[in-house]
Amino acid sequence: MNTIPTEYRLEGDGTNIQDLPKISLHDHLDGGLRPQTLLELADELGLEVPASDAEGLETWFAEQSNSGSLVEYLKTFDLTTAVMQTRAGLTRVAREFVQDLAVDGVIYGEIRWAPEQHLARGLLLDEVVEAVQAGIEQGIDDARHQGRGIRAGQLVTAMRHNDRSLEIAELAVRHRDRGVVGFDIAGPEAGFLPSRHRTAFDFLAAQFVPVTVHAGEADGLDSIRSALFDGRALRLGHGVRIAEDLMIERQDDENTYVSLGPVAQWVRDREIALETSPSSNLQTGAIAAWGDELVDHPFDLLYQLGFRVTVNADNRLQSGTSLTRELALLSDAFGYDLEDFETFQLNAAAASFLPLDDREELVELIQDGFDRA
Repeated sequence: MNTIPTEYRLEGDGTNIQDLPKISLHDHLDGGLRPQTLLELADELGLEVPASDAEGLETWFAEQSNSGSLVEYLKTFDLTTAVMQTRAGLTRVAREFVQDLAVDGVIYGEIRWAPEQHLARGLLLDEVVEAVQAGIEQGIDDARHQGRGIRAGQLVTAMRHNDRSLEIAELAVRHRDRGVVGFDIAGPEAGFLPSRHRTAFDFLAAQFVPVTVHAGEADGLDSIRSALFDGRALRLGHGVRIAEDLMIERQDDENTYVSLGPVAQWVRDREIALETSPSSNLQTGAIAAWGDELVDHPFDLLYQLGFRVTVNADNRLQSGTSLTRELALLSDAFGYDLEDFETFQLNAAAASFLPLDDREELVELIQDGFDRA
């Protein structure tokens, strides 16, 4: 099993955060491998790895990921994607991914990944999607047998620096009734605006496929504007640099008075969800304009201003984290309590790419779980 600790309790009432029902909207398949699984898959494929044991591999990922640069952070995925090039490897990783989400208290997860990165050993795009879906379904069955209920869907992702987005969009449509719930673009953000993929986004809009776009992480307002205009994004992957469109007018001992620019106003008023990932945002330098500690993260300001903020792990392996841990870190930084945690989960349920009836069911599960806490 993944060695990340999961025993985090809420200060004050001692609630075990792991036991609370949660929604995961931003979690990368190739960022959630168990270190031992990575070692075993690498051995099967004859690949070299930078450590000989799981603990050493965890340390290597932590060191490589804490560079303060998204470009450097992304290089760690060369290793994880290398072991995810066979049907068996993809299915195993997806199965264990869902198992680990369920242990962490996640009741619904959207799992994003880029099929175009898993073709090196001869698999076709449809074959890799089918292999991942098989693993997801096995993980759901495993969780059910252990008394844990979880649902999960695929967010098929195109790499923004490549030119296959229309092909990947068409792939998403082919599998929309077989596990795929939406579309994303990811990869190096600066210099690769969503407008490069306008044809793919137009196609998806015509097919009524919901879209989230990585924007406002390694680039600023221009990237967010393009995600909203060209991508018709219903959510922003990370989106934290929307805070660049906030103007602090004045402060006193008790209050901060802020005005919103047009982009921020649109995102807040239209309840476009921000898929924030606190630990990852520190590692990649996404919040460097505000500081280098979690307490500097604009998450709390955005929350207080009424943005639809959600909490996510992004890459559990690279960040050495879990959704439970991310909530605990935010609580430590900003003093959040059970009511705040419930709000974050309700935000995520409302922003999920499920049909309305299913979203309402998630809301009931969250409310029931928090009432019992």
